[in-house]
Formats: sequence, C-alpha cells, structure tokens
Amino acid sequence: MIRLLSTALVLACATLAPPVSAAAADDGLRTVAERSGFLRTGRYEEVIALCDAFAARYPDSVRCETFGTTPEGRQMKLLVVSRDGAFTPAQAREGGLPVTLVQGGIHAGEIDGKDAGFLALRELLDGEVDGDPLGRQVLLFVPVFNVDGHERFKAWNRPNQRGPEEMGWRTTAQNYNLNRDYAKADTPEMQAMLALYNAWDPLVYLDLHVTDGAKFEPDISIQVEPLHAGDTAMRKVGLAFRDGVLDALRDAGSMPLPFYPSFIEYDNPASGFRDGVATPRFSHGYTWLRNRLGMLVETHSWKTYPERVKATHDTILASLDLVARHGRDWLREAHAADRRAGQLGGVAVPLDFKATDDARTIEFRGYAYTRTPSEVSGALMTRYDESTPQVWKVPLYDRIVPDHVATAPRGGYLVPAAQADRVAPRLAAHDIRFQRLARALDGAEVQAFRATTSSFANASMEGHQRLSVEGAWTPERRDLRAGALFVPIAQPKARLVMALLEPEAPDALAGWGEFNNAFERKEYMEDYVAEEVARGMLANDPAIKAEFERRLREDKAFADSPQARLDFFYRHHSAWDDRYNLYPVVRTDAVPGEQGPGRH
Repeated sequence: MIRLLSTALVLACATLAPPVSAAAADDGLRTVAERSGFLRTGRYEEVIALCDAFAARYPDSVRCETFGTTPEGRQMKLLVVSRDGAFTPAQAREGGLPVTLVQGGIHAGEIDGKDAGFLALRELLDGEVDGDPLGRQVLLFVPVFNVDGHERFKAWNRPNQRGPEEMGWRTTAQNYNLNRDYAKADTPEMQAMLALYNAWDPLVYLDLHVTDGAKFEPDISIQVEPLHAGDTAMRKVGLAFRDGVLDALRDAGSMPLPFYPSFIEYDNPASGFRDGVATPRFSHGYTWLRNRLGMLVETHSWKTYPERVKATHDTILASLDLVARHGRDWLREAHAADRRAGQLGGVAVPLDFKATDDARTIEFRGYAYTRTPSEVSGALMTRYDESTPQVWKVPLYDRIVPDHVATAPRGGYLVPAAQADRVAPRLAAHDIRFQRLARALDGAEVQAFRATTSSFANASMEGHQRLSVEGAWTPERRDLRAGALFVPIAQPKARLVMALLEPEAPDALAGWGEFNNAFERKEYMEDYVAEEVARGMLANDPAIKAEFERRLREDKAFADSPQARLDFFYRHHSAWDDRYNLYPVVRTDAVPGEQGPGRH
C-alpha cells in the first residue's frame, strides 16, 4: 500500500500553518498553496514557472510542453512524466506503457487538482512514495485545463465553496463550460485536449472537480466508467479501479462515496440520491465510448481547502499506484475491447442509461437539519447544524439499465456531400475513421430516419439550440453524390460513432443542433390553395376522404384546428416537402464498393 498522507498536507490540515517538509526545501517547486498552508492558490504564471522548474530539476523524468493556446492567447501547459524516458506517444506504445492523464481546473474555480497534483508529483519524483509508480507508466499532468477561466481571478467566484481565498471562474473566456464540450468539441481548448488525447491514447483519465451542494460528512466522491456502461470486460476493470481507489482513500482517512451526492429534489436531503451514467458531453461520459477508463473526482465544497487538496492528492497517488500494478493487464483488455467494438455491426447498443425506480435505503452521514420557510425568500429552506452529526436514512437509486437502444448498422453511416464539410471536422476531432467517396452511389440501399416528432429547446445551451427527435429508421433507396462521407462501424470507436450520429442519442450532433435546418419547415401552401386542393381530394380520393373523416371523429384537437385540417391535405399532396423532418445522415449495411448494382 502506498503512503498517501504527505507531511505537508498533514500539517496544513491540522493547523492551517505554512507546512514544513524535507522534500519542500526547494521553494522553486513549492506552490503558493503549500507556502500559505493551503489558504491561497497561485495565478497561472506559477503553472508556467513550475512546469519549467520541474523539467529543469528532473530532466530525465519530466518534460514541459505546450499543447494548445487559449482564445486569449495563453499557453496550455502539460507535464509529461516518465521514469522510462517515454516522452512521446510512440515511445509509450513501443514500451507497452499505460498512460494516465490527470487534469485539473476544467472548472477553474475548482482548483484543488492543480495544487494537489504538483505536490503529489514532487513526492513521486523525490522517491517519497512507496513502489515508484512512475516506473511503470507515463503520467500526463495538465494542471489547468481552463486557463482563461483560471485568470478571471477573485474572491467569491465559488460562493458555495470553502477556500482558497481567491480562485478562477467556471467557464472559459468565450463562456463555454468545458465539461459540456467533449462530444461537440466547439472550443479551441477542447480541440487541443482531444488532440492530446488522440495522440497519447491514455488508459486512464482523471478529471478533478469540487462539488456544489449540501452539507454532510463525506469529503469526496469517485465515479468511474466503464462500470455501468460500455464493453462488458472493461466494466470489470472499471469496478476494480474504482474500488481500489475507494479502499485507499478510506485507509487514508477519507469518507469517499461511489456516487455523485446531489439530492434528487433540490435542497431536500430526504429525497435521497440517484446514480447514473454521464452522457459524452462530460469527461467520464466520453472515455468509456472509446473503451478507456474515466474517473470523475469530486471533493466536497464545504470541506476546507487543505482537506480537499489532501483528498485529491490521495486520489491521484492511489490511481497511479493501481495503474502501476495493474495497468499493463488493463491496457491489454482495453485493446481487446477495441477489437470487440469493431464487431458491433448488427448488435443492439445502448445510447444512454437510467436508474430504475428501485431504491435501497442507505445510511448517509450528514448533519442535523431543519426545513422551514425562509424569511428572506419565502421558500422552504434547509438549515444544517454542523456541530451535530446525524445519520440520514435515505433512498439511493443505483440500479442502472439502458434507456434508448439502437441496433448498429452492419456497414456504417453515410453523410451526404451537402453535409460532409460540416461533419468531417467533428469526426476528425475525435480521431474517428471515415472516408470521402470519390464516386457517386446511385440507388443505394440505405436506412433513413424520419422524425415523427421534433422539438427545439426554448433556451440556448452552450451557444446551441438543442433539438429532440423521435422517429425510426426505415429502408429507402438513395442517390449520394461524390464527396459524401462513409463512416464505418467496424472501428474501435464504434460506440462513439453511434453517440455522435444516432439522432436520438443524448449528445449526438443532431441533438446539439448541427442539422436543425432539416427540421425547420421552409415551404407552405397558401390557405386558399389548400382549400381548393382539399375539395378536389375529397371528391376524387375515397381513401383520403375516409381518413379525414376518421380524424375529425377521433381527434378533437385536429378537428378544432383549421390549420391542422388544411395541413392534412397539403401533406398528402405532391407539393409537400418530403425532406422535412428527414435526418440528413443515413445508415448502410454495406460498405461502399459492396453496394452492388447502381454504383458507377
């Protein structure tokens, strides 16, 4: 078992005095946080200085790199750490070394990961951690992902959080929340992170956060996927990884949770908790679609900054220890999962997950509380008494099952030439394989998705108007011009392909509004024309007349709406737009070149 409690953190947590540590004698490697007893955190200039200082102090083990530039022109810094001299992705692959990516500051006000990571890194490099985990893996440490947000720096940027004295801001300079951007990849920061991810292919991705929420005793929550979702064998790996970290944290004095502690009913502890699987807009909802391990680490905002940094520090060391001991085996399983993903054609694949209504009662260590009307807001408010610990008996909904399911196409997806230039960069950002068709496909047998219902969100989200659709795939013949994209399902990222291109998937390109034009009605029939058309149809088409009369009898809303009644006839007329509510992307069970007659 590795030693998780550093001298610096023990002293800081006990006294809040500036810590003293033999390994910290070189002030050039000590953070502002450490020198202040974890009362303050440094500005981004400190990250740049420390990145260079670590590389200078440990030239055989650390390389300082810049992997991107923010919209405000700041460098995004990365420390590549290896005892084996594997400072490039190719060297890591050749050595069969698992790669662990530790990321701080995606929400830059939640900055525990930066200060915990630098402290853990120095201890690792100075040999203060048993077993030398760095000798059996490559560590990628991004101290701050949201760099521009980090420099929007002042007190009370996180009013629900205890310390540090000042901190950065949740969103980027463009007001994007990066932990909503993994699937859609709008931001320069995310595009840089995905390029880093694609190059190194990390086995493990630690995303370090701080919760909002109520007051209670547990100090940290750990969620890992695959565990409830994804490749079956990788779920076993995810469970072993999560439980190993939870065990190490308990041994180190933490009170960790295996679920995110957000009440089902806002501000009501009695409502309990609901577990789930994040969608791929989130870091740990993204990695499992690539058959890799993602861990969401959430320290509790009402713990002090020294306590939170300690818990984060211990999580980093526990994770690195587990990867050092088991990473090569886990990496082999991940590569096997890649091969299995390439065989998903024709298989039913969950697009999202939900917790069932089956709850179990758990004992949760909170505080005594009252719920009374507020004299300020008038609302029912919860007031906690932190001097009186109390065990709550509350429901936990943690039986998780698939929600929406789609059968993977046997061949893949075809993106028409008219949409190709919009979609290709999205696919390339995720290192998804695709090809442009050099020749047209005439009369190709495909499946097309027509929405029976479609609705646009009333408010913007992350700069997008989101779209929800329901419908079905049905066989059609379609002509596709040269320049269309073919996205094969037979590839390691097959689940990610489906997450982006199945229109009912929660973070599909369609869901983020990429194809909204297809679901907007552009052409109309004037009412007086529709009246004439309707009379002609009623006189000459008995089937349409019978259907119209049935609708009048059985559907009061239809009968009471003049526009719906006229639209009934317009939809049966050849003037109707047959592309309205037609999703532009189609599916195919064949690979181009195997389409048979009709290709030229």
